[in-house]
Amino acid sequence: MTRPLSRRTALAAGGAVLLLPAWARLAWAHHGWSRFDQNRPLYLEGRAVEVRWRNPHAELVLERPEQLQLPADLKQRALPAQTAPVDGPALLAAAQLPRRADRRWTIELAPLTRMNAWQVPEIQPGTEVGVLGYTYFEEEGEAVLRAEYLFLGGRTYGMRSSPA
Repeated sequence: MTRPLSRRTALAAGGAVLLLPAWARLAWAHHGWSRFDQNRPLYLEGRAVEVRWRNPHAELVLERPEQLQLPADLKQRALPAQTAPVDGPALLAAAQLPRRADRRWTIELAPLTRMNAWQVPEIQPGTEVGVLGYTYFEEEGEAVLRAEYLFLGGRTYGMRSSPA
């Protein structure tokens, strides 16, 4: 004969079920690098139209210009030293424009602790930014770019790791 659940057990189980969707959303939102095509660095620039300065990482929605072009000086830009072995000059040399024509892209930046280590000023809507990073394989799904480098106010910030 089975015993009925106590009120406390039933409430705890119900609470766990209610929390699951929030947990699942957080787990999906904080994904690793494996979903991104790291063999095809993409360059975007434009105006920040929305900014979410929060963990698990800062994000912004970038509105790119209609006629996006690679900057003439991109391959020669000075890059900061990072603690991770990121091949910066090769990434700049391999940079391409996205194939897709989306005007708005979600840009995933670094966690706030790393943004603070780089002393990145909090980006405000209307700020002009450039980013070099990776999107999903075959550019499928949402227009998302995971930033490797952030170009802001004449400076370059590394997003993959902390300053060396």
